[in-house]
Amino acid sequence: MLTVSNLSMQFGKRVLFDEVNLKFTKGNCYGVIGANGAGKSTFVKILSGEYTATTGSFDLEAGARMSVLSQNHNAFDAHTVLETVMMGHDKLYKIMKEKEEIYAKDPFTEEDGLKAGELEAEFADMDGWNAESDASILLSNLGIHKDKEYTQMSDLPENDKIRVLLAQAIFGNPDVLLLDEPTNNLDVATIAWLENFLADYQNTVIVVSHDRHFLDAVCTQIVDIDFGKISQFTGNYSFWYESSQILLAQRSNKNKKAEEKVKELKDFIARFSANASKSKQATSRKKALDRINIEEMKPSMRKYPAIFLNQERELGNQVVNVKNLSYTTPEGETLFKDVEFIIDKGEKVGLLTKDSRAMDALFLILDGQLEPTTGTVEWGVTASKAYLPHDNHQFFEGNDDSLIDWLRQYSENKEEAYVRGFLGKMLFTGEESLKSVKVLSGGEKVRCMVSRMMLQNANVVMLNEPTAHLDLESIQAFNNGVVDTKSVVLLSTQDHQFLQSIANRIIEFSPKGMIDRQYTTYDEYLADESIQERRLAL
Repeated sequence: MLTVSNLSMQFGKRVLFDEVNLKFTKGNCYGVIGANGAGKSTFVKILSGEYTATTGSFDLEAGARMSVLSQNHNAFDAHTVLETVMMGHDKLYKIMKEKEEIYAKDPFTEEDGLKAGELEAEFADMDGWNAESDASILLSNLGIHKDKEYTQMSDLPENDKIRVLLAQAIFGNPDVLLLDEPTNNLDVATIAWLENFLADYQNTVIVVSHDRHFLDAVCTQIVDIDFGKISQFTGNYSFWYESSQILLAQRSNKNKKAEEKVKELKDFIARFSANASKSKQATSRKKALDRINIEEMKPSMRKYPAIFLNQERELGNQVVNVKNLSYTTPEGETLFKDVEFIIDKGEKVGLLTKDSRAMDALFLILDGQLEPTTGTVEWGVTASKAYLPHDNHQFFEGNDDSLIDWLRQYSENKEEAYVRGFLGKMLFTGEESLKSVKVLSGGEKVRCMVSRMMLQNANVVMLNEPTAHLDLESIQAFNNGVVDTKSVVLLSTQDHQFLQSIANRIIEFSPKGMIDRQYTTYDEYLADESIQERRLAL
């Protein structure tokens, strides 16, 4: 058990959270959520010992071991992959190194022999003889092939380093596992493996993530950082979100009778409990839900953007015709070839590829900013496009405009009140709309780009990793807006829930060709066995 007592954290005059009292128990996975800047990562760093709280303390049960997913991707560059993983169990690794030093002594004394015997016994008690094979299995499950186990970490690409560090955190079955954004830069198969691993994990997991599908798959509890407080709720993210929305609506309806409110919440909990019976954590989650005290539930005070993707004019039936499309870089590397598709009115297309450079190139070609190596793109005469790029630095670099002046340049209506309205929808209100764009965070820049996109009233919306840098509230609002729009959507995203809830067609492409599956969701596409061999061949 991990206990947090009277914990407070303050930077200057800014209080992140105050007087926090929580208990983290064995067998539960706790998802830490909160708006950007609320203090999620800071809270995890306090628990790991990297930061010192302003006041209060936390207590780890005697003899328990805590493991943390390292955020410093270069910290182990001097070590091999296999050694880096085993370093995750600090005590075991120290015994291994101490044994090696003793056995390397010359002369080897009787005293050395006695010490080596003690270490061997302790090593055996910790199942040390299986350490290398356990580490190897973990690496394989996370997509690191056996031939890389003795590679120096400094020689690995960034994505592989992230997988090794995740294996390091998991290694040795820690009593408390702290994971900050563990799914970043992982592919679908690796995330699925991690979801299953954590769903079956018998110890305590505390995880920060913006991936709603991941939080739903693994969490039994939500830890919400909101307005300087940290509160704990039973259930996964979807349960927390839906119940908070019900409570928020109830709070605005002051005339609603208390018994009606209680009945509405009970009905919702009953429905959620029934759905929980299908999950890996069904039994414990359902029992926990049955113990919920409705009187203790409180609505979130968090604000959500208002994202409406309206279209100025109706689309014709044929939107775009792509023929024999390929792209080869100036260095001679082919990113994709043989890409052909016709998109019709009403389609929302999920685009998949293993190489983000290929996705960037395809979107730039579709937007007319890049010439393909071969092939053509023919847009329908009624199509009007709005493109949200993954890399938006060119829109802000060297610019010192206020948010109002920055957005005004993209608006036909130059009235300040009109422009302010679109900024306000993305939560830039009052003095916020007057600050310079050069001081914006990554998430604020994306919100500005969404304001720009809403101004365009396009009937074709192209989204390249739209959730990058956004907090859960903005992601949820964006997701709802794209679901509701009548515009055609071309979408690339690592957010499973975003893609699953929106796409009704999947196109996957690579240097070896493409797969096009209409009238299907993302989950159906992944589950279709007839597609899997073709996917492996791409």
